[in-house]
Amino acid sequence: MKDSFKGILYPARLPSFHRLPAPASVADLVQWFWIPEWDIEPGRSSRQHVIAYPTSNLVVQGDVVEFSGPTTRAAYRDLTGKGWAVGALLRPAAVPLFSDAPESLRDKGLALDLRDLHTAVSEAMDTRDGGAYRGRAMDAFVAWLVSLDVAVSEEALLANRMMDIIASDSEVVRIEDAASLLAVSPRTLQRIAKKYIGLSPSALIRRRRLQDAAERTRSDPTADLAVIAVELGYADHAHLTNDFRKFLGFTPSSYRRSAGAADC
Repeated sequence: MKDSFKGILYPARLPSFHRLPAPASVADLVQWFWIPEWDIEPGRSSRQHVIAYPTSNLVVQGDVVEFSGPTTRAAYRDLTGKGWAVGALLRPAAVPLFSDAPESLRDKGLALDLRDLHTAVSEAMDTRDGGAYRGRAMDAFVAWLVSLDVAVSEEALLANRMMDIIASDSEVVRIEDAASLLAVSPRTLQRIAKKYIGLSPSALIRRRRLQDAAERTRSDPTADLAVIAVELGYADHAHLTNDFRKFLGFTPSSYRRSAGAADC
């Protein structure tokens, strides 16, 4: 699947990871479902680094269901033991179902009492027969979402379109670019981004560029970093390096070296 590892800084370190496209019945609410599984030998751990997509997730894992708010920086998690998670990368239209103030949940998680969802997904994941259990887990998640009988408003659909444009169009480098394509004012985009995402449109643009830059830096080890910077709308190589340092904690060149070592 195209972009299967976009946002994942070290794909080679993933124990097992699957992304499943959301079916049409919940396409206005979910971008895709993601299922990591791990079985780490005792005494060891596997560190997973990500530049998360700038939206929220609803995740079934262990004994909880958690709503994870939008992130403002790269993050990592150390996996130990044996386990799994089934997550839904939420589209902006779904966020108000779980939080009326996503801005307050930046870089935070909120445990939700959704026992029916947890039970249905867990039963599917715990019944192993080849790889079909992952599809059943997604189907259980989808059925639960459909049961909410959500009426998606025009404003919510506009929030979805804003996210789609910013995430996919590399020529959108300013909020005014997105506003023009959507035939609305920049102020309107700022308002709906706060309500449905919890991050500003400018932050969404920066995240897309950083994800794209990290992916290009890793997947094309011979590409000139200055060229990558210009192609992705950075003022220059120094601007790209500053973004890497600020949000990831390392430079593009050091990331390229560490990513190459991880792939070996």
